[in-house]
Amino acid sequence: MTIKIIDIADAQNQLADLIAQVATGVEIILTHQQIPQARLLPIHPASTRRTPGLHRGKITMSADFDAPT
Repeated sequence: MTIKIIDIADAQNQLADLIAQVATGVEIILTHQQIPQARLLPIHPASTRRTPGLHRGKITMSADFDAPT
């Protein structure tokens, strides 16, 4: 992943371009007086996120899973 460092004041004027770069995989670090303040990263596609209930009924627990040992 390519990393680009840019001052927040400069980023305000080119936000649309920065977002387009992030979409292609560039990580952008925003600085203020050369101190990192924030990071712009691409959002992972929905297909890589967890899906609730995907394995419903496939995982079981014994009845005494919480019994003292």
